[in-house]
Amino acid sequence: MTLILIAEDESRISSFVRRGLESAGYQAVVVEDGEEALERALLDDIDLVLLDVGLPSLDGFEVLRRLRGQGSAVPVIMLTARSSTRDTVDGLDAGANDYVAKPFKFEELLARVRSRLRETVSTSGIAITRGDVTLDVLARRATVDGRDIDLSAREFALAEQFLRNPGQVLSREQLLSRVWGMDFDPGSNVVDVYVRYLRGKFGAQHITTVRGAGYRWD
Repeated sequence: MTLILIAEDESRISSFVRRGLESAGYQAVVVEDGEEALERALLDDIDLVLLDVGLPSLDGFEVLRRLRGQGSAVPVIMLTARSSTRDTVDGLDAGANDYVAKPFKFEELLARVRSRLRETVSTSGIAITRGDVTLDVLARRATVDGRDIDLSAREFALAEQFLRNPGQVLSREQLLSRVWGMDFDPGSNVVDVYVRYLRGKFGAQHITTVRGAGYRWD
């Protein structure tokens, strides 16, 4: 059975989330301290981590940095009362897979948990290859025809979304939420800018614009 680690020092929230996850068919374990969260997350039996930012001893950002620094690719969803874009970006840059601001609806959190777990199952390893493009998720390395390509953290995250969902149309709203952790802003062109960056590095033929809908990796 899937085991989810809840690293949260507010017992009211951790109890609520744990009950919900167990009702949905998952196993859950709760820790209330950053050091303990890091130690527990490094064990092989953990399938996903719900990581609060405001933990004692080590905050969530530091737990995540150390977790990734030790080579762990376990999916991590950050939970925080901080809702600023800067905090969201910091969490994603540190290696988070997703970011949920408090207060949140449990149904939304559960949907994100399912999505991240599906991604883990579908990749069955740390390398994703589509045609001549390969992403080594653990090493954060990208290659085209065996040639290393230099990607920023945000470019890598965007490329990962495309390679995990080949042939599917991903809307700008979806990409802005998954890669930048931000609500959709119809006035923002950040997704288009970064798609242009990726086309320049991977080849324009890989990413198709679907007019009025978004982008598709071909």
